[in-house]
Parts: sequence; structure tokens; C-alpha cells
Amino acid sequence: MATSNSLMLDYIYRHEKDLATQVFLTQPVGGGQVIDYTWAQLMDQSRRMAAHLQAQGFAPGSRIAMLTKNCAHFMMAEIAIWMAGYTTVAIFPTETAETVGFVLGHSEASLLFVGKLDTWPQQKPGVPADLPCIAFPLAPAGHGFETWDAVVARTQPMAGQPARGAKDLAVLMYTSGSTGTPKGVMHSFERFTAAARGISEDTRSRIGAHTANRVLSYLPLSHIFERSWVQGAALVDGRTHVFFAETLDTFLADLHRARPTVFISVPRLWLKFYQGVVSKMPPAKLERLLKIPIVGKLVAKKVRKGLGLDHVLIAGSGSAPIPPDLVAWYRRIGLKLFEGYAMTEDCAYSFGSTDEFNEPGYVGVKMPGVEAKLSPEGEILIKSPGQLVGYYKRPDLDAEVFTEDGFFRTGDLGEINSRGMLKLTGRAKEMFKTAKGKYVAPAPIENRINANPMVELSLVSGVGQPAAYAIILLAEHLRPKQKDPAVRAEVEAELTPLLKHVNASVADYEQLKMFVIAKEPWSIENGMLTPTMKIKRAKIEKAVEPLVENWYADRAKVVWQE
Repeated sequence: MATSNSLMLDYIYRHEKDLATQVFLTQPVGGGQVIDYTWAQLMDQSRRMAAHLQAQGFAPGSRIAMLTKNCAHFMMAEIAIWMAGYTTVAIFPTETAETVGFVLGHSEASLLFVGKLDTWPQQKPGVPADLPCIAFPLAPAGHGFETWDAVVARTQPMAGQPARGAKDLAVLMYTSGSTGTPKGVMHSFERFTAAARGISEDTRSRIGAHTANRVLSYLPLSHIFERSWVQGAALVDGRTHVFFAETLDTFLADLHRARPTVFISVPRLWLKFYQGVVSKMPPAKLERLLKIPIVGKLVAKKVRKGLGLDHVLIAGSGSAPIPPDLVAWYRRIGLKLFEGYAMTEDCAYSFGSTDEFNEPGYVGVKMPGVEAKLSPEGEILIKSPGQLVGYYKRPDLDAEVFTEDGFFRTGDLGEINSRGMLKLTGRAKEMFKTAKGKYVAPAPIENRINANPMVELSLVSGVGQPAAYAIILLAEHLRPKQKDPAVRAEVEAELTPLLKHVNASVADYEQLKMFVIAKEPWSIENGMLTPTMKIKRAKIEKAVEPLVENWYADRAKVVWQE
């Protein structure tokens, strides 16, 4: 029986016993085929791998790394690592060889699991030649490592219920880092479990204690959002059925297979879903249809079904701000989309919207057990049950980020209204001064720009310039045609009034001189986005630095980067 003092492995052992024959994970393996894993099957493999890891003689608490996209064996391996007495280090599956090498070296990893990957030949040079490696079943061909299946076939399962201490390190989570070197965030079993339990209880309170819960795991499990809200919550709950996505090309089929009841995503993907809908039906026509009684409900249901989200009871957006207009649109098509606010350092457990607290532009209220306040400068300070223990090998950072009374300095600026709802007003380190001498917070302005269907992402900059400006990455359906004069004319006709509208809604010192249309897409591959699809401001600003003077000289409202 799990209690408030139960740790993650206690929940797992309980499910192994009580839910042995229940399918927990569904893994696509190509050609439309899947493999289902029950709790008993999952634990049999985890126990065998745990025994193998322990037999290697690594010191207690050793770090075991994983480099893989989401798959069933990620969860099996993590349970095995925990049972064997070690700590998990998951590396983003899109990282460069340089970053892979840094994380493996900094964490002093004793072994690496290699799984589903798209760019393994480019990443392999980052793996030390003498580091032991084991390949998951879906690892790239030609890896040359011993396989998971071979290890579990020859190894007897670990017996009993090996326990871990509350203060033992469960997860070493390296931040994706929009600036600088990744930092290793340390989470103990006590805190990782507390966050996962809080998320699980929050979900069950909304969808019902006995509702069959299905989720699709596709955001990186190497990031805290998916790790806590999908994996962590599912391991605590036990009765959640986790489906995995296969590839980008099969994503819609994966969604329809899972028919998720809970679905989380990031703003960029919520925007892509929306843009996919309005590319097939003009927004004005859709809005007219949605307002018609009876017809509106049928149209809304058809849209949700087309997205594969017709069974969703609650949907969440996190990782970055989402335009309030976009949240409102999803609610008009009958999808309860709730925004939240959290970070790696609190195990993605701090603020969330609810049926009662969900005003546009706000990220909700404190989740149970969370304390929050604002510093005199307006910085959001948080104490969460999922709060980090500290940064790995960086006591200097620990001293910087904690207040004397134990609150974590988030670096984000905000306001809390009389109902306890939090509004984000910017990030302290992102604020910049124009020549007018006043600080500009880019995020709220970018949010207004990103609400337009022609825009995928934007970046507001202008350090030391007469006025700020915004670089815009056009929506995916426009980018291939953006050199076409007719398309350019259409974009300028739409964005010129948008610039005027945005400027009318901000202070005079925040007003934008122009919109600049980015020449090339920003992507993870070219280093302009983090693995969680946040913009890397410094990198983009440095890349365009030689062009900025000419943009100001151009005097056009919409400038095309050539």
C-alpha cells in the first residue's frame, strides 16, 4: 500500500504485484506494428537489466546515461538503473557530439544506453571509446554494441524489492540551455516522487479516479516536462496506458492509435496544429461556423477528431509562453487547454491552470504544496515539493539561485493578482535597453506577434538601437514560397497592420520599428532552437548582427532578410 512517504520504486513494486497483467506501454516497431508490455513483462526486463548493471561493480550512486528518443525501453532502463542503486542521466536525442561528450564527461557516466536516434553517426564521436554501451532494440543499425535483448536473455532477474533512500539521487537532468553550457540539475527520489505524485493526483482529480487514462509520449523524456507529467505521473498512477510515437511522419496515426485522454504539448506544436486547421479552412469561415448552434458543436468535434484529440479530457501547454488567443481558440473547439508554468529545477511542478483559475494571459495558481512570492524586483521565487537538491558540481550556482529562506530564484518576472494567479511579464536576463534607456521585456511582445497564423516564432531585439524590432519566422506553409512576389505582397499586407496593432498595445519605449522576415528556418539542427524548441536568442542575434544597421536604414515596416 503506497503512502505519502512512498518513493517511486514503492509505487512500481505495487503495480508489479497488483496490475501484473495490465498493459502499461505500447511501442510502435514499424510497419504499423506495435508491441504491448504489461507491468509483469516490463518488470521482468527491468529486473534482468538491474542485475546485469549491479554485476558490473559500479559504485553506489554511479551515473548511467541514456541517449535515445522516447521508447518503452527508456522506462525499463530507468527502473533498472534505480533498482541497481544508480542515478539516471538522460541526454537529449538531438544533441551534438560535443554536448554528448560534455554530459558524459561532466556526469562521469559509467555506462551508456543507446536507443532510437536519427543522427547517431554524427553523435557517436562524442562517446568515449572505452565507455561501456548497451543498445536498445530500436537503436540504429551498425552500432556495434551488445544488445539489450542479449543481456536480458542471459541474466536472471534481480529478486526482492531493493529500496532507495529518500535523499538518494534519482535523476541528474541536464538543462537544454538556451545560453551557455548545460547544467546538471539534481533531483532526489523524495522530490522526484513528490512532483510525480502531485501531478498524478491533479490529473485524477480532473478526469476521475476510475477513468481509463491514455497518454502519448512524444516530447523528449530527457526533458523534465515529459519526464514528470507523462512518465513520472504514469509510474505513480499505474493505471495510465502510455503509447509512444514512432516518427514525425506517423505522428497522426500514433495519436489516433492512442486516443489520448490527457495530452500535453508545447506552444510551437499547439500553434502548428492550429495552422494545419486554418490552412484547410479560412479562420473567419471556421469562426462563423463555430458560432452556429448545433452546427458549431459538430464542426468543433470534427476539428478535434481530425487532430486526433477528440477523446482528450484535459490538455496542457508548458515549456514556454503560449498566446492567450490560441488558448481561447482551442477552448472554442471544445478542447480544455490549460497553461502551466514550471521548470527543470522544480520537477515541472509549480503553477497550473484549472477550471476555476484560467484567465487568458495567466498561467494559473500554485499547485498543492507549492509556495511562491515575488522579490522586490518582481522576480518569481518558488519553493516546490519537487525542488532541486542543487546543481551537480556547481556549489557556486547553488549559492546564486537560492534565497536565504530557501526559495528558488526563477529568473522570470511576474505579477500575482488578488486571486493568486500568476502572469509572466518577461525574463530578467532577456530584458534589454534600447537607446531610449528603458528596459524592454521581449516575451510579452513576442506572444502578441506569435498569435498571428502567418507566424511560427518571433524574436524581439534591439539592444542600444533607436527602437526595438522583431525577427519573424514565417509559418511552415509560407516558408517554401517566401521568395514569390505574390506571397511577399500577401505577407506584407497582413503583417503591416499587425505591427501597428502590436505597437498600439505596448508602451512607447517598447514599440517596434519593423518586422524582419527570417531567411532560413530556426531549428534544433542549425543550433537556433534548444531541444525543447525555445529560441536561442544570443545565437540568432549574433548571426544577424552584421545586417541590423541596413534594416534600420531600409525604413520599411516589413523587411526581408536576404
